Amino acid sequence: MSASFTTRPEIRGTFGVVSSTHWLASQVAMSVLERGGNAYDAAVAGGFTLQIVEPHLNGPGGEVPILLWSEREQRMRALCGQGPAPALATPAYFRGLGVELVPGIGLLPATVPGAFGAWLTLLRDYGTWELAEVLRPAIDYAREGFPLVPRISQAILAVQALFRDEWTSSRDVWLPDGRVPAPDALFRTPAIAATYTRILDDAHARSTDRRGRIDAALDIWYRGFVADAIDDYYTQAAVRDTTGQRNRGLLRKADLADWRATYDEPLTVQYGRYTVAKCGVWSQGPVHLQQLAMLRHLKLDGLEPTSPQFVHRVAEAAKLAFADRCAWYGDPDFTQVPLAALLSDDYARARAAGIGDHASSEFRPGSPGGLAPRLPDLDAAARTLAASDTRFGVGEPTFAALPPVAEWAAREIFVGDTCQIDVIDRDGNMVAATPSGGWLSSSPVVPGLGFPLTTRLQMTWLDEGVPGQLQPGKRPCTTLSPGLALRDGQPYMAFGTPGGDQQDQWTVAFFLRHAMGMNLQEAIESPSWHIDHFPGSFWPRSLTLNRLTVESRMPSATLDALRAAGHEVKVGPDWSEGRISACTREPAAGGRLLLRAGANPRGMQGYAAGR
Repeated sequence: MSASFTTRPEIRGTFGVVSSTHWLASQVAMSVLERGGNAYDAAVAGGFTLQIVEPHLNGPGGEVPILLWSEREQRMRALCGQGPAPALATPAYFRGLGVELVPGIGLLPATVPGAFGAWLTLLRDYGTWELAEVLRPAIDYAREGFPLVPRISQAILAVQALFRDEWTSSRDVWLPDGRVPAPDALFRTPAIAATYTRILDDAHARSTDRRGRIDAALDIWYRGFVADAIDDYYTQAAVRDTTGQRNRGLLRKADLADWRATYDEPLTVQYGRYTVAKCGVWSQGPVHLQQLAMLRHLKLDGLEPTSPQFVHRVAEAAKLAFADRCAWYGDPDFTQVPLAALLSDDYARARAAGIGDHASSEFRPGSPGGLAPRLPDLDAAARTLAASDTRFGVGEPTFAALPPVAEWAAREIFVGDTCQIDVIDRDGNMVAATPSGGWLSSSPVVPGLGFPLTTRLQMTWLDEGVPGQLQPGKRPCTTLSPGLALRDGQPYMAFGTPGGDQQDQWTVAFFLRHAMGMNLQEAIESPSWHIDHFPGSFWPRSLTLNRLTVESRMPSATLDALRAAGHEVKVGPDWSEGRISACTREPAAGGRLLLRAGANPRGMQGYAAGR
């Protein structure tokens, strides 16, 4: 496949590569590599930077799943930074409030914030730098200031009335001097800097070695002053949410104290010469693998990635995989998930055989191993939405309708939800991480800490017996989904994207385009799409069927053919589908590695760096 024009080059080098959703995080991570840190040190430093410079997309009180390749251990591992439901969070409690779904904003949907635990576990077990070194850039940006991308200003603008009238702790942080901060202005979050500085000071006082200081910091966060502040606020404060009432939170210090980030084995599927790896069924990651398993049987070879046949087959496979997500996925510590059957070639072949030339308008979960699917009440969304207060937002992306702002009208602005960072170092160590949660507009700032907490509990159901049912101590099935891939059995690619339910759609199309011969940047920039054919993961869990949203850069003949095939085609802006970051490694002469990276141009903030 001949090279085509791209908005920026595919980065190539031998020393190290980074790609992320914000140029500052990419530069921070690259600077760690330049100063002798490894991929894990760099990813942690970049991840903490993302918390500061993309506060509308993630924060210190959020979560992060991480996939890694260890060159020393010659293996992939998944690290779960998705915290569970509080002990007080039960279906009976929420039904007692008169609701059928966990609200999408406020205090009620909090889980244990897992990002801090996962990042520090990665640093302790695989990194080489001190915690103070990797936190320094984030602390400096929080204390001294960082430039606001326009979307942050719009996020604050959308919920300013809620902050002024109700969530006053958020008002104090995000409305300095009582005004919405202007796009591109330098903005400071000194309370976060103070929280991280206090953790470092206390950890240094407790231990004289690197590992001990990291363990001390974990203890301070989950069992010390951070946990105390969270417990106090979530116990005492009552804040307004989509129920229209003021509710207290359910998260307590005991929930944080009992939690640890944990490792498990990634799930994999083979696609041609590639072995693609995703996090376990506590995430939506296996839907990526299920799609690839079906697409092996749908004769994509020779199809142009912008052809109607290619888009149709990929879209229809996504419909089936996401139906299985709704019917079968859940925390495997609580739910018997028929994973072997779901990922088997026999099941994939049978599912692929049901894909024809016409778009399906049916929601069709399968029966792996002959089991009957278990679905929640998919009509609850309509009833909930009709009875709720949505003036200040919903779930994800959490924002209320944006008021018109003339001076920003010419900017291409999209609503985001999550971040991504991928790193490969000169030795071949690889990290893919998808930080999210703790969005500034979704829950109020915890006083004394300077940041809000995750609202991921909205991704559970109250229905009895379904795999995604809310249970104390159970992880919600997160949409967050980093990826790794081997090629010919050798470690090759780290990749991922923000996008909620779109994550394991955009990355499937990206991966296929790359496997068909496009370089990383070409595969990222190629016109893309997503389907809506499932209950959304975020409040109010609305069910949409047979909608295909396509970038307007897609050929008009493709759009016409997709409509003729029965798809409800919605045409979006030119550059609106996908936020992908990716890095690769491959053997080169002299025993070195050739490293590559590509980054998303959409939204004008993602960046790759390397040399």
